[in-house]
Amino acid sequence: MGDLAKEINSTFPNNRIKALLNIVYTANWITSFQNEFFKGYGISPQQYNILRILRGANEPLKVQTIKDRMLERSPNATRLMDKLCAKNLIERLPSKNDRRVVKIAITKEGLNLLDAIPDNLNKNLLKNLTEEDAEQLSHLLDKMR
Repeated sequence: MGDLAKEINSTFPNNRIKALLNIVYTANWITSFQNEFFKGYGISPQQYNILRILRGANEPLKVQTIKDRMLERSPNATRLMDKLCAKNLIERLPSKNDRRVVKIAITKEGLNLLDAIPDNLNKNLLKNLTEEDAEQLSHLLDKMR
């Protein structure tokens, strides 16, 4: 099991600072893992999140709705969707009544890509946590926010 103090060769003035730095360090570790994992599928973790949102909605969504549901609030969500459109994983559906309204739908290719990605992609990240550990961690992170 890891120990932040040893991993970054540092000491901390108190446990609160250590916990905060541990959260930042762990978030970066998770991001690196996911970036490497999704590279093999030609998408980013944020693009995967968009595809999952669209699949789960079972209907086309407005861009703002997708942004609101994203795990990582991304100011470049439109650019992420442009890239997904270029790969034919999503499509834009302009409104017939209002040219300002555009909805986004996942394509068959997007659904096929999601089917190809294992559901347990984060299993390795969580292998050292019991269900009770995960519940406690989630509670503590909620409490922090």
